Amino acid sequence: MPQRPYKNSLTCGSPDHAIHRRLFLEGAVAGACSVASFSGLFTAPAMAAQATKRGKKCILLWLCGAPSQFETWDPKPGRPTSGPFGAIQTNLPGVLVSELMPKCSRKLDQLAIVRSMKTDQSEHFQGIDLLTRGDAPRPPFTRPLLGSVVAKELGDAECAVPQFVLLDPCPEGNEFKRFKTVDWAGWLGSEYAQVRAGGEFKIANTKRAEVVDELDFADREALRRFLSKKYEIERKSAAAGSHNAAFERVEGLMKSAPLFDLERLPARDRERYGPGAFARHCLLARHLIEHGSTFVMVANGMPWDCHVLNHEIHQMLVPELDHVLATLVDDLRERGLWDDTLVIAMGEFGRTPWINDARGRDHFTPAWSLALGGCGIRGGTVFGATDRDGMDVSDKPVDQRRLFATIFTALGIDPHAEYDLPGLPTFHRVEGEAPAIREVLA
Repeated sequence: MPQRPYKNSLTCGSPDHAIHRRLFLEGAVAGACSVASFSGLFTAPAMAAQATKRGKKCILLWLCGAPSQFETWDPKPGRPTSGPFGAIQTNLPGVLVSELMPKCSRKLDQLAIVRSMKTDQSEHFQGIDLLTRGDAPRPPFTRPLLGSVVAKELGDAECAVPQFVLLDPCPEGNEFKRFKTVDWAGWLGSEYAQVRAGGEFKIANTKRAEVVDELDFADREALRRFLSKKYEIERKSAAAGSHNAAFERVEGLMKSAPLFDLERLPARDRERYGPGAFARHCLLARHLIEHGSTFVMVANGMPWDCHVLNHEIHQMLVPELDHVLATLVDDLRERGLWDDTLVIAMGEFGRTPWINDARGRDHFTPAWSLALGGCGIRGGTVFGATDRDGMDVSDKPVDQRRLFATIFTALGIDPHAEYDLPGLPTFHRVEGEAPAIREVLA
């Protein structure tokens, strides 16, 4: 007897069965957002609404290597520590920034600047770990990164679009390259780990095999999901839960892969942000946030590590940051996303007030700066201060705990809640009941 074609092998041949099966599958995935193509973007209006529904989001511009506060947010004009660049007036009376930041100087009423960061990890790997997790290590336990926590607390588990994305166009960068190999999600589990993309790091293997049509693919996935969930519940298997989460992530990536294609973004938007890798990936971050992601971290290697030729490096990098950050502020505001999207621009520490023998600035933790804006942040705020040469914090020091308490509060997440970790010691999102910076919050 000749075999029936594969695509009909699970039906009796009746068109009614195919119709009912399709309706069942449509119902089974009705709660999930499904990206079909960039032009149409979503296969059904209900799914599009779910993917783009309002919710608090976060974009972290990770300035890895650590920019100099003197050439950005806290210039010291006329002092020996100032370097060759001047300072310019902002749209906040009496507040100056580096002359390398003319565009942000006109947007400072939309941003909050913290000039009194004071931390204690002066090496890159440890500094990155501290400023992305919010606390010092406590072996053998691994605290999740900020992005994993935000993805868990605010993310949409039913959305196909990855909730925590690392856009990483430059895979190099010494300590940061090594940091990317460690466990980012910690005790939250792989379900809340980052999806890495950007540059040559593409979302691979996202096409369905041609021999499997769309309906049969959905059949297989529905059956796999049912049986796997049944096994997970009956055996109370955490491993099976992680296995299922991995399958869900792969399926989501298959559906959302077009969102990661920079060449599909409108030429007008690409021109607006600029041609550099950092600029293009900041545009992609906005695009992902707009279409379902919850936390996007944009990194670009470690270009800010300026032990040599500090002035030349900042003369190249700061104008791009100035343009991109100002453009991102305008873009989010024009799209109605600013009030729901927290934007953070920071590195792992600051740079020394003095110039070394190689005309560079070295690592410096006693006094440095960062910028916040958008969701939950009071624009036009400059918090804290350093002394006249930037050697130390002179007013209102802020450590990583207070920073994370501020970030969580701005996003509507309880900063002092305990993690639910049966059998493990007690951990909180922010330890020590460190208070948020109320002056920075809207």
